[in-house]
Amino acid sequence: MTDFDRIDRNILHALEKDGRISNVELAAKVALSPSACLRRVQALEQSGAIRGYRAIVSPEARGVNFIAYLTVGLSRHTKAEQEAFERAIANAPEVRECHNVTGTVEYLLRVETADLAAYKHFHTEVIGAIPQVATMISYIVMESPKDERC
Repeated sequence: MTDFDRIDRNILHALEKDGRISNVELAAKVALSPSACLRRVQALEQSGAIRGYRAIVSPEARGVNFIAYLTVGLSRHTKAEQEAFERAIANAPEVRECHNVTGTVEYLLRVETADLAAYKHFHTEVIGAIPQVATMISYIVMESPKDERC
């Protein structure tokens, strides 16, 4: 990715806060003409700095009332085992995020389900059925006082 100047960083910051801002409003915020602003936004999109635009839908509207973070340790630490685990996780709609991390485990997952019973099913029948999994620890989200994804 390229180096970004102050104006590019300001554009990215503004779009991160409000992806629906009009080009005219965005141009005014970053002190550019609308045409220059549009060219910059298009260049940021083409470079991959802006990956896309989306609506952030509340978990409740998606039927999600239970969120947990789950650490997963694999039985063997090989590339093949990691790839097999990642393929299995890619097919699990409950897994909203999967991060390969350093430390005592290999993965940190954000899991969203309708309720505790659905999470128990996921934990036992989905994750528990993946042969590469050796350990799992669940961290249940009680409240999120700060969540910048929303």
